[in-house]
Amino acid sequence: MKIEQVEWTDPDADILRARQRAEIAARYGTPDSEPGVAPSEADIAVFLVARDDDGTPVGCGGLRRLEPGVGEVKRMYVDPARRGTGVAAQILTALEEWARDQGWTRLRLETGDAQPDAVRFYTRSGYERIANFGAYADAPRSLCFERRLR
Repeated sequence: MKIEQVEWTDPDADILRARQRAEIAARYGTPDSEPGVAPSEADIAVFLVARDDDGTPVGCGGLRRLEPGVGEVKRMYVDPARRGTGVAAQILTALEEWARDQGWTRLRLETGDAQPDAVRFYTRSGYERIANFGAYADAPRSLCFERRLR
């Protein structure tokens, strides 16, 4: 497994993000369930793609800067066939390491009530439930989490 930083416009990153959005649309029954502004090349500080040993892209994730020292995890996704193999944990660890290197002290994220698997993953990864923040404050299906980085 290799995790590499790529440009937002990387073709494999585009494909993985499209798969993530399709899965979310299917879970929530709508093509656009995300409150607030979708992440973009203009506001993503770093984007990572995980690749199998043969170079096949199997997962991704990025960070958006929210305020000084605080970032938001965006577009975490692992191919369904690779879930439960540690790919998501490796991506999240790499994102956290990148954030620490930037001097960030906290990471936040939003997931939803139709994603119990994501809630379990983030909770196991040390993220604690917080009040919904920003664009998610009035989103009834949103669940927000935060982790202090050491």
